[in-house]
Amino acid sequence: MKEPAEIAISWIKQQTGRLNKDNISRTEAYKEYFLRNPEMKWAYLASMVSRNAGWSMSDLTGEPLSRLLSKEWRRRFFITFERANWMIFSDAYPQLLIYEFSKKTGRPLFNKLSEFKVAGWMIKEWEYFWSSQNTQRLMEALIVNEQHVIDKPVINAPFFKETLFKKAVFKWQERLHFSTVLFPSNTGNLYGASVTHFPDVRKRIKLGKELAWILLKSPEKHSIYSYFVNYAYFGNRAIDIPNIHKNAGHLPLRFKFPEIHHNDEHRTDWSNDPRYNPDRQLFKRIKPPRSYCLTKWYLTKQSQLEIAGKAAFLISDLKEEG
Repeated sequence: MKEPAEIAISWIKQQTGRLNKDNISRTEAYKEYFLRNPEMKWAYLASMVSRNAGWSMSDLTGEPLSRLLSKEWRRRFFITFERANWMIFSDAYPQLLIYEFSKKTGRPLFNKLSEFKVAGWMIKEWEYFWSSQNTQRLMEALIVNEQHVIDKPVINAPFFKETLFKKAVFKWQERLHFSTVLFPSNTGNLYGASVTHFPDVRKRIKLGKELAWILLKSPEKHSIYSYFVNYAYFGNRAIDIPNIHKNAGHLPLRFKFPEIHHNDEHRTDWSNDPRYNPDRQLFKRIKPPRSYCLTKWYLTKQSQLEIAGKAAFLISDLKEEG
């Protein structure tokens, strides 16, 4: 007869696999978990960031990106978004469920996290949280952990590094700040921050902390939370933020991309790598972003992108006529 801990581990593996099938299921899983466990602030952040990943995926199939980027480049961007978010969920969701089991049983089960290849550094952070109940530190520890989880297997993996992050097309879209993490609100305004220097793990951690501040401490936190709770997620900006994207296509994300099967390669403990300094990143304080209401800024950038798309279309027509 199996021990209760063994049954829990088997169930967690099954649940994680079931809910990690695509962007929609991941986003909803984070949301439902946070509503059950509101002290787990990271799950709220993860759900909102996951929405942005889905919107970026949908953008790849519509205007103007379908004119600006070749089919191959759009495929590469999609695979990058999907792989990074799949890896984060496969690492983080078992941690969240282990915590939920620990709450129900009244005793810490974090020693079981090694069954899921969770980094030793992160396991210690969970143990510290159990005794301290410092929810802010745990949230920031999860930000640090998950960005390190994807650093080698995705960001610095040969396929992604050589075929995407070093290429001019990626640097171009970063310089123009077309990639942004946006938090809609019930007032119609957009709040968030730009993604810059994405391959640098320290920059990604800083961004995560800034986004967490907007969600949890900014004066606009209640209007953003109201949107989070009351608006369903379909993975398309036109459906999810109709006041901003009135003329875009209206197909949900699941109609645009098939499910992707991921190989879960052998995972190493990133925290054993001497090149990383997670404690320094954890305790590094950030200043709240000065300007994080991005509504007007974002609309301007979208207009620029549309102009670029029309220009690309005209150039293509001229080449065909020539």
